[in-house]
Amino acid sequence: MLDNPKKALVSVRDVKMHFPIHTGVLRRKTGAVKAVDGITFDIMEGETLGLVGESGCGKSTAGRAVLRLYDITSGEITMDGIEIGSTPQSQLREMRPMMQMVFQDPQASLNPRMTVEAIIREPLDEHTTLTAQEKREKVAELMDAVGLNRAFAKRYPQAFSGGQRQRIGIARALALNPKFIVCDEPIAALDVSIQAQVVNLLEDLQEKFGLTYLFISHDLSMVRHIATRVAVMYLGKIVELAERETLFAEPLHPYAKALLSAVPEPDPALARKTERIILQGDVPSPSNPPKGCNFCTRCPEVMDICREVEPEYREVKPRQFAACHLYNET
Repeated sequence: MLDNPKKALVSVRDVKMHFPIHTGVLRRKTGAVKAVDGITFDIMEGETLGLVGESGCGKSTAGRAVLRLYDITSGEITMDGIEIGSTPQSQLREMRPMMQMVFQDPQASLNPRMTVEAIIREPLDEHTTLTAQEKREKVAELMDAVGLNRAFAKRYPQAFSGGQRQRIGIARALALNPKFIVCDEPIAALDVSIQAQVVNLLEDLQEKFGLTYLFISHDLSMVRHIATRVAVMYLGKIVELAERETLFAEPLHPYAKALLSAVPEPDPALARKTERIILQGDVPSPSNPPKGCNFCTRCPEVMDICREVEPEYREVKPRQFAACHLYNET
């Protein structure tokens, strides 16, 4: 299922990431948290796929699973034509330079005992045979690229602001000239005034280095700004995937409609016309999802079949995929 005539850099097919639940004195496995429960999508070269959904829906787990930071439960992940879903971690090492990650909390993801230079240089130490002088030059170039003063290379992360720390994290991710970067809520821990700067930086770097992004966020307005296509996730599954403008103008899935109705509208006239969809009830536990459609317990348009049969994820309109019985009965 290719969504685009362009070449897919990343292909994900029915990937599941279940974490076992052990209980009792003997720690027997009594269940599993289905954090990611069968997701399928492609990311084309040079594009940004936005992955959105409420907290706890499995977005970050999906991003880490695609990079094989976890050993996935099942499914296939193809990175630049190479299947990595079942590859042992020891054999993935030579592929690590191609795929990198920018983490959510820059304070937690940077070692406070290492200088900025040492943090950015670490991937070069691990994966390259550059001389010490070449590494220093590369670190200085990376600091220039992300807008950090190279004179601050000997300082420690705690001497920087949140936005500057995230720039350090981005420089580290760029050190090995990757093709694909997972941005796991890279602006969530930053002040609103800094968020736009970091997103603009990511866009500039994408254009300069030809990067491909999976941009994970719960900030729909920011995703609308940066993403080429958007995937909406609910309780471990992708419920809708479409071009950015198509999704924001005409969402198909009831959950996508509810999620997008919560986006603030700056125009007062349009805001008055926008009907806010308030969902009832709580998100079910990923360790015990409902039978049939995951969204059936909260869906305002639920039907009997929704509680019994899981809807097929398919192309409902050209380049617009959804998993909903409202469109499967046609």
